[in-house]
This record gives sequence, structure tokens and C-alpha cells, in this order.
Amino acid sequence: MSKTESTPLGEQRVDSWLWVARFFKSRSLAVTAIAQGKIRINDQECRKPAKVVRPGDRLQVERGGEHWTIEILDLARQRGPASVAQTLYAETPDSADARRIAAEARQQERALNPTRHKPDPHTRALVRALRGKPG
Repeated sequence: MSKTESTPLGEQRVDSWLWVARFFKSRSLAVTAIAQGKIRINDQECRKPAKVVRPGDRLQVERGGEHWTIEILDLARQRGPASVAQTLYAETPDSADARRIAAEARQQERALNPTRHKPDPHTRALVRALRGKPG
């Protein structure tokens, strides 16, 4: 069998799977998250990027303040479009609800604190003038 022929994957490195499933923009970011203890496999801490995952494994992923609990449905050799990546896993209903509630809380926080925005050019010029800086 040549290397170009496709064979079904039985297992895959966790860092590679996280990248292929588009949880991280690069494998090195996935490796960093794993080293920081932000990935759990089947309720056990994972600190090694070479740890093997298989379909049916349950992952807990923490990224940017968001938490996912997912079940791996499939593996893939290479990264594809997001629509394909979403077919590789299924998020648990509890996880989806928790993420939705957290997103609503962030949205309400932004609505209550509208001053956390970038000042417009006119305001920036006034601030520079008040500080005595040119330009």
C-alpha cells in the first residue's frame, strides 16, 4: 500500500486532532494548551501532545475563557474547512448550554459597560492635546 492511498485512522495525536478540528490555529498553540493543562481526555489530565485519541474519547477543552466538553466522532489526516471540522466531534448538551449562558453574560456585561471601547480619532486627538503631546 502506498502512502498516498487513504486508510482509516484508528488513532491520532491529540495536538494534531485539536488542530484539524479547528480548536487551535496551529499545532504549536495546541501543544501549549496541552502543556498548560487545558485539555483533559476521558476526565484525565493530558500533559503530553503525543497522547493518542480515538473516536469515542471525551475531551474537555479550555480556550480563551470558553470550555467545551466534546466527544470525538471521527479523525482526519489533514485540516479542512470548518464545516468538515465540525463533523469530527459532538458537543455535549450541557457544554453547549454553559457556553451559551456564558456568552449571554458577556453580552450583558458589554451592554452595561459601554465605555470599554476604542476612542474615535477626535477623542484621541483631544487626549493627546490634554497630555501636551504633539499630533
